[in-house]
Amino acid sequence: MEEIKRRYPQEWVLIAYKELNPDQSVKTGELLAHSPDCDHIYERLPFRTKPVAIEYTGPFPDDLGVLM
Repeated sequence: MEEIKRRYPQEWVLIAYKELNPDQSVKTGELLAHSPDCDHIYERLPFRTKPVAIEYTGPFPDDLGVLM
């Protein structure tokens, strides 16, 4: 995940994860897509083929809410 954050700063990433951290964040996985536009990532979601996560690699703006 650290390599993905370095390579794609302030982008949304779609990851097929292999392992999660105790806080449910991605520890290891395969990058499937990246984009500064979150809508592009949602268009690339695979249909029930593997467990995936969507993460943002930059700091969240103060006016952005996150629903989990």
